[in-house]
Amino acid sequence: MNKAITDGIVFDPLPFSAGLALWSSTDGTPGSDSYAASGSGVFVAADQDFAGCLELLKIDPTQRVRYKGETPIIPGCYLQITARVKAVAGAMPAVRIAGWPGEGGGVELAGVTTFGVARQLTSYGQVVEVSAIVATADRGGVDLVWTGAEYGHFGIDLTGPTGGVVRLDDITITDVTGAFTRDLVSMVDVRDYGAKGDGVTDDSAAFNAADAAANGRTVMVPAGNYLLANSVTIDNRIQFEGRIVQAPEHRFILQQDYNYDTYFKAFQDEEVAFKKAYQALINFADHDSLDLCGRRVLLTEPVDMQAADPSRTRFETRRVIRNGQFQPADGAAWDTVEVSSQATYSASDDKRLTNVVNIASIPVGSLVQGNGVGREIYVTSVNEAAQSLELSLPLFDAEGTQVFTFSRFQYMLDFSGYEKFSQFILDDIEFQGRGVASGIMLAPDGFTFHVRDCFINRPKDRGITSPGRGCQGMMIDRCQLISDEQAVPVANRVSIGFNANANDVKIRDNRTSKFKHFCVLAGSGNLMTGNHWFHGDDEVNGVRMGGIVLTLPNPKSIFTGNYCDNNFIEWTNEHDATPAFGTQFSFGGLTITGNMFTTNDVADWFNFIVIKPYGPGHFINGFAVIGNVFRSLNGRIDRVEHVDTTFADLDYGRTRSFVFTGNTFHNVNEPVSNPAVLTHTQATEATTWVMETDTALPFAGRALTVESVMPDGAITNAGNTRVHDLPWAEGEQGSSLRDVHLNWGQAVKGQVRYSVRMDQTD
Repeated sequence: MNKAITDGIVFDPLPFSAGLALWSSTDGTPGSDSYAASGSGVFVAADQDFAGCLELLKIDPTQRVRYKGETPIIPGCYLQITARVKAVAGAMPAVRIAGWPGEGGGVELAGVTTFGVARQLTSYGQVVEVSAIVATADRGGVDLVWTGAEYGHFGIDLTGPTGGVVRLDDITITDVTGAFTRDLVSMVDVRDYGAKGDGVTDDSAAFNAADAAANGRTVMVPAGNYLLANSVTIDNRIQFEGRIVQAPEHRFILQQDYNYDTYFKAFQDEEVAFKKAYQALINFADHDSLDLCGRRVLLTEPVDMQAADPSRTRFETRRVIRNGQFQPADGAAWDTVEVSSQATYSASDDKRLTNVVNIASIPVGSLVQGNGVGREIYVTSVNEAAQSLELSLPLFDAEGTQVFTFSRFQYMLDFSGYEKFSQFILDDIEFQGRGVASGIMLAPDGFTFHVRDCFINRPKDRGITSPGRGCQGMMIDRCQLISDEQAVPVANRVSIGFNANANDVKIRDNRTSKFKHFCVLAGSGNLMTGNHWFHGDDEVNGVRMGGIVLTLPNPKSIFTGNYCDNNFIEWTNEHDATPAFGTQFSFGGLTITGNMFTTNDVADWFNFIVIKPYGPGHFINGFAVIGNVFRSLNGRIDRVEHVDTTFADLDYGRTRSFVFTGNTFHNVNEPVSNPAVLTHTQATEATTWVMETDTALPFAGRALTVESVMPDGAITNAGNTRVHDLPWAEGEQGSSLRDVHLNWGQAVKGQVRYSVRMDQTD
């Protein structure tokens, strides 16, 4: 800062040649005596050392010279007053810079030092220079601390013996604020410590030295390109005008200014800044989270999160990225990589493909498709030497050799390069896919990946993908997932919200719209609460698909308080290499309670709960559907539940511990419950009453057990005499095994209410 340059202020007094009336022999204030009238000073036009000067006869113990002009005192401005003096004759005095400090209204500022250090003249003709610095700040190097002064009258004092003659050159006043800038704004310039900023020289050592010297001050990086060929950690605050250039393997860690904004200022590239900030996040312990500062990060290609720090293949410490947006730019980098390759599968090694042709071209994280391949199966790892690859899940009917298709979708954040990645949180982030890119790919292994308060809008293919076991304990909370297929009929959709292969997934309070599937869950211990997923379209009698797809027959999972809109819960065992029932658990361990199911404009064969066995012999064993509301709008549906027999049917004779009760049905032709409480009226006397359950039991199940029979009015014989005999019941009667026979000791007629179950509870 220099006020003479920036504001055009003239600090120098006028020269003596302008007239001695401008120079006071006292304090310099208006009306004070001047050297034009005192007789003790004369102007000398020519001197061998001075172009023009004031010659003084020292007649007072302290002879004063003060400029009558008012020199402004500005806070933050540092002025250096300089005088050049020489003794000519007589006694030699001492000389010092001095001044009169003025407040507003011409009042002298009291209590401040008014003169600098004196210097004794020791020989005739020797030019002696004296100076002093005046400022409002009490800082090192300031001689006259004039806090509160508005102006000053500056000059010199001659002290010591009288009678001597001295000559005084024109007094100068210079703005020297620049000399105090380093302390004034607390800056340490990396160039002062050897940084070149030429983009070629390694400036790492200079940055480290500047940071060590800062000691709480701010490190300043001026304009230039600063190559850091080593890792650098800055402990102090830092300010960037120049740009940092650094390879991915080196770290740039900012301890004080750790946020995305600072890294963007440092690297001046949105993607590089994010990668370097993320690298720093996982490499020092002083911060648990990276704040994106509400900024949008425009991505020209998928971010390989592991490649952001190639030294780490595993990371399992809690970290958070929060508060920002990721958006892909148009470009070929987001194109799906699709490879067709012949491979062999054996159910005895159910998560591996062998003899894979052209295996080097198949990326980890590719979706696998082919005959007998279930939904959402991915390549977890590739062994080129062995020509084999690992799968996230088994294949249900792919024994032998065939050509598979491998599709590698492109994700904005891709963690698949890690071996294991755990305890990571994405918080309050929008993934704006624009139909160009998918959202997030997890690592092949890890636990408790947490996505909360995020928006995954318009992903091209997938919102969140788990290619392996990195979804163990995954949590998705209070997020919104909106597909890029809002106007696409359900039958033509391809995008999926997310999948999970491992256990203990928690999905809570999310809102999802118009994917092919909201999610495909292959593990157990899932908890789904408070979610709303709607996947309809504007088609008349439109097709609907499973919003939630469970692929483990015994998932040990709970659905509570959700809103299932225009889709259904589909329950399969498609991720089993031997899907026929053997020694494994069959369909059970699922609770659906307190949910809202709604649909509209669908065909009457639509159902809200569909079980689809991929092999024979399976049955229901421990399944509860309680307290739900099932509603159809703009038309009626026949039933809310169904078994898809594309591959196999259930064994209804083995149903165990199945509760389907307390539900509400609106516009459903055939409400069901288990147990079903029914009424039978026998109009003519018979010893055996044939009581048909018809469609009253869920999934058109068999009448396995009659829990109770209660006459509803009198039971009478042919003589109209009341009969009090106790009947006995037989279930599983008739060709469909859905009838109940009620047997009496004699032919009777009347009406009974009875409770029948399609399961056995023992």
